[in-house]
Amino acid sequence: MFVSPMLLHKFTPPFSDFPWEEDQYISELKLDGIRILVSKFDDKIKVYTRHHNEVTSIFPELQSLKIPNGTIVDGEIVVTDDSGKPVFEEVMSRFLAGKNGHQRVQYCIFDIIYYKGQKITSKPLVERKEILESIIIPNDTVTLVQWSYGSGEVLYNLTKEQGLEGVVFKRVNSIYKINKRSHDWLKAVHYSFAVVHVMGLRKDKFGLLLGLKDNGKLRPAGVMEFMTPSARKQFYLMQKDLVVNENNKFIYLEPKIKLFVKFRNFTKDGKLRIPSFVEFVS
Repeated sequence: MFVSPMLLHKFTPPFSDFPWEEDQYISELKLDGIRILVSKFDDKIKVYTRHHNEVTSIFPELQSLKIPNGTIVDGEIVVTDDSGKPVFEEVMSRFLAGKNGHQRVQYCIFDIIYYKGQKITSKPLVERKEILESIIIPNDTVTLVQWSYGSGEVLYNLTKEQGLEGVVFKRVNSIYKINKRSHDWLKAVHYSFAVVHVMGLRKDKFGLLLGLKDNGKLRPAGVMEFMTPSARKQFYLMQKDLVVNENNKFIYLEPKIKLFVKFRNFTKDGKLRIPSFVEFVS
């Protein structure tokens, strides 16, 4: 059985703008993985992504998850490095390779939607956490996401120092809103920033080929798809006289347009992960 998960809104510090008092919310680590829901009905475990793709066969290790019939839990699949830090590229490699992938996954559960055949979304968050803690026995494959009352700014700063993805903040009494994005759940993501050169333009779906200066030379840094409509319009006006070549997929440009972008982190091959436009650099 599938249900569409509850989604989060973004929160961007400073914490002077934080909407709640310390005793009104909990803080959790934001895990850099794949959102996964696991259900058990009629003694059958089924595994789904947030987009309703059944991926039960990809993660056979989740068949050992001990939950009662009529239960659906919500969490994140991660693959960690030697230091215990989630690595998104590794979990995606496992996802694409399926059950034959060598990466050992861990399912980190943070909520419960159905329990013993009853929808419990109207129960306050902390009560749902208590139910989870009563039925989940952590092991090498399954664990519960750790949480604490308040302490948002402290945890946010600590995760930044440790190179983790960010923090999730949730109202203590929040209900689970199926298929809704709610301000009762907020995410604060750590970003890195860089100045890049535009090396080309994708012809079909919008995307800019980015380059980064490395020892005085430009190297490929990935594709940026996130740019505001007004910035795109300005870019199209700027790039007209910079075309140097093209093929079926790309128009190549003199790398004279510079952008300030934000991104999650560097991939193993030195590309920017999920870059998005901030502003033009003159």
